[in-house]
Amino acid sequence: MTAPGATSDAPTAAEPTIRRGTAFQRARAGLLEELIALLSHLPIGVVDGFCNAAGELWYRAAPARGAIARGNLAHVVATLAADGRSGPRVRAAAADPAALERLVRSAFRHAARTYVETLRGAAGTRDIRRRLLIETPESVDAAFAFAGPMVFATLHFGSLAAMLTVLEDRSQVPITGPMETLDDPELQRVIRRARERPNVRTVDLRDARRELRAALDRGEAVGLVADRDLTGGGLLTPLFGLPAPLPIGPALLALQAGAPLHVAAVRRVRGGFRGRIVTLAHPSADLSRRARVEALVAAEARAFEEFVARAPDQWTAVFYPIWEAVGPQPRAPRSTAPSGPEGPSSPLPEVPTR
Repeated sequence: MTAPGATSDAPTAAEPTIRRGTAFQRARAGLLEELIALLSHLPIGVVDGFCNAAGELWYRAAPARGAIARGNLAHVVATLAADGRSGPRVRAAAADPAALERLVRSAFRHAARTYVETLRGAAGTRDIRRRLLIETPESVDAAFAFAGPMVFATLHFGSLAAMLTVLEDRSQVPITGPMETLDDPELQRVIRRARERPNVRTVDLRDARRELRAALDRGEAVGLVADRDLTGGGLLTPLFGLPAPLPIGPALLALQAGAPLHVAAVRRVRGGFRGRIVTLAHPSADLSRRARVEALVAAEARAFEEFVARAPDQWTAVFYPIWEAVGPQPRAPRSTAPSGPEGPSSPLPEVPTR
């Protein structure tokens, strides 16, 4: 599939076979589709109010999830404050438990927005386009002017639907990204349908390695969410001062294809969205492949920190264990070496579901 006015000889990915769910799952998916239809026709102000209410209810109903987010956010704001990378809101959260709790509650509201923005589909995309401002226009123009394969890495931050909109609107070639297979096949079907875009292909996570490499070989673009290691092949990399396992997929794909690696994200601001792209330089070819991968993943982590520093409550990865020594449910210890040189990154998008 191509952007309007563009052509491509790329094969169209076959729609993955999705098994049928139980009667309960089908009924629940039907109710979700009715909700999506309703949200797609409501004014954006009403939708925002719905998200705020849903996030507050979620905050009260999920104390264990909130405890994980509280521990992770406490570490993030303390690190940012100590490094001098914080604004007034972050400094307050680092010093005052009440301010930290406001940040936790805000994280639930932003997570609810992430779900709703994705599920609203075309209606959400129209709203995003009207309210989106690119903060780094030169970097964005340079990135999409490149005639060749490209790798885009993002994180579970801000609006993933807005991030997809940026890629869809500006890329002249198809963009391929992996999608996790959910336990609920009916929910899988609803979400896949909501994510369908003219210039974006989604592939099953089990096929991602082959499909992403093939897309780059065709001179196309790939996009991955790369701040959570779901496959177990991540590389322990400093992130906010402590080692965290990060997927090596974006770095490895970029190095193998000789493609630029762009780190991009869109955050929410009052009344709209603000998007940024940072292009990472490839490490010296004199280094070993492992050293080059390590250097590129480390640069990616630093870019992630700069995005999160602007709005820590929009980083929905905080709902999951990130570091070994942080929070009530720290991440289980593991080896410092990745389990293999491949390991595609996390699917698009993925927010707390259990």
